[in-house]
Amino acid sequence: MFSYVPTGVCSKRIEFEIKDGNISQVLFEGGCDGNLEGLSRLKGISCGKEETSCPDQLTLALKEWERKNV
Repeated sequence: MFSYVPTGVCSKRIEFEIKDGNISQVLFEGGCDGNLEGLSRLKGISCGKEETSCPDQLTLALKEWERKNV
């Protein structure tokens, strides 16, 4: 599992696994119900007055994984 510590959101950690180029598992530690709602859009979602959200942070985590693994 790849582990990512998000910033500017209430989630404390995002973990995911990629197998054969597909995300096979995603876990948010903490956060709100908006995590699941936002997964359909991901990038650019804000949360309340924050400029980012847990799904938006997941896109950053995926980019970091890609940078380290490709």
